[in-house]
Amino acid sequence: MSKGLFVALALSCLTGGALAQNSPQERLIRSRAVESVIWAMPAVNYDLMLQEMLSKTDGKVNQVVYWGRPLDWRNQTLTPNPDAIYFMAFFNTKDGPIVLDLPPGDSDGSFNANIVNVWQMPLEDAGLLGADKGKGGKYLILPPGYADKAPDGYVALQSDTFGGYMLFRSNLKSHNSADVARSIEYGKRFKVYPLAQASSPAPTIFADAKDVTFDSTIRYDASFFEHLDRIVQSEPWLQRDRAMIDPLKSLGIEKGKQFKPDDVSKALLTAATREAGAWLEAKYDAGLPPFFSATSRWTYPAPHELVKAAQEAYADPNLYPVDNRGMAYSYAYIGIKRLGVGQFYLISIRDKDGQSFDGGNTYRLTVPANPPVEQYWSVTAYDRQTHALIKNMPRASRSSQIPELQKNADGSVDIYFGPAAPAGKDANWVPTDPARKFELMFRAYAPTKALFEKSWVLSDVEKIGSTVGTGAAK
Repeated sequence: MSKGLFVALALSCLTGGALAQNSPQERLIRSRAVESVIWAMPAVNYDLMLQEMLSKTDGKVNQVVYWGRPLDWRNQTLTPNPDAIYFMAFFNTKDGPIVLDLPPGDSDGSFNANIVNVWQMPLEDAGLLGADKGKGGKYLILPPGYADKAPDGYVALQSDTFGGYMLFRSNLKSHNSADVARSIEYGKRFKVYPLAQASSPAPTIFADAKDVTFDSTIRYDASFFEHLDRIVQSEPWLQRDRAMIDPLKSLGIEKGKQFKPDDVSKALLTAATREAGAWLEAKYDAGLPPFFSATSRWTYPAPHELVKAAQEAYADPNLYPVDNRGMAYSYAYIGIKRLGVGQFYLISIRDKDGQSFDGGNTYRLTVPANPPVEQYWSVTAYDRQTHALIKNMPRASRSSQIPELQKNADGSVDIYFGPAAPAGKDANWVPTDPARKFELMFRAYAPTKALFEKSWVLSDVEKIGSTVGTGAAK
């Protein structure tokens, strides 16, 4: 049987009648679907956020959606930061270049921002430690194949996709209402408009999502491929990804054609998506590279080769880490051009003794004195299964921005995680759900060399209380 006939038969079986269980066609389709999930994860991750904005808020493309208070559990994006005010500008350049006009930092505020394409590959960082060094600037997003010379006075960013977004974090001095209001007001100073309207841009529209259950957690079912089809239909094929054209065609996804899987096909795609999810989870559970030492439970936020490849726009023809990329975008979003300059992240999924964090136990993290940051540090608890903020918790983190945070005599700070605060430690406590497992992320904003030289070391988290719940979720 020729390859063409084989693929045609597979497509016919997928979109028409029942497919014989464990037939060669089913095995081919299932394996291609699994690989497609891993490969497409960052783009589907992006589209999940975009569709939440379009369907649940008043925000539109080339406008701004923001959260009018520090994030709480209603924001179900992947490992977000609840200690900054979030603004997201989804843009599309199909009708021409788009300007992201960002304010300078001053006594009223500052920001850290990252600009990415549909595949969440970093185009540039902005803000205090970005390309503008806190002076503000006009970042110009150019569409694929743009041939004209960019006008003077802009930071021109050539994208290979039409879509993309900017995550703009308006920094908080504290969580009190006056500082939150000031941070929101400062964030609303940035503008989004087409280059064609640069001489007289219309006011930027901001939509507040603070009371919306904004859920972009990864769906491991057939709907994953609906998001993927939307990307295929709206974006150009990248040269490095052309090998995926035929595999996706065999799944019923083809540029210019409608994706219409029947119930049998959806069941097969769902099974394949869950298989891919289980593989990604096992890869993540095996552990990321340790940061402070070979035995440290604090790890880098992503594999080294992925960080390098993304920062270099996948320019190395001998490196394309789609497996690690798929894993990373199953638990996080955004891409950072200069990781470790504006911000750095550390992840921990196990305590000092190597056990997974159980929401029914109580744990203690000691943050040593003189933390290596020029802005702030924070530590946040996330649901281990969804990688989003733990639902129905009154707060998700503690940070150096909290005035009431209790310090020890030596300047260190003890942070507690568990279903109830230890006596007298409410200000230093992050609540957990006793029915869920959790994971931790430590953020260092404007980190200093002491972090990377490891002359300052973050201790591993210790369990200090026994289980009161089941911690059944992974």
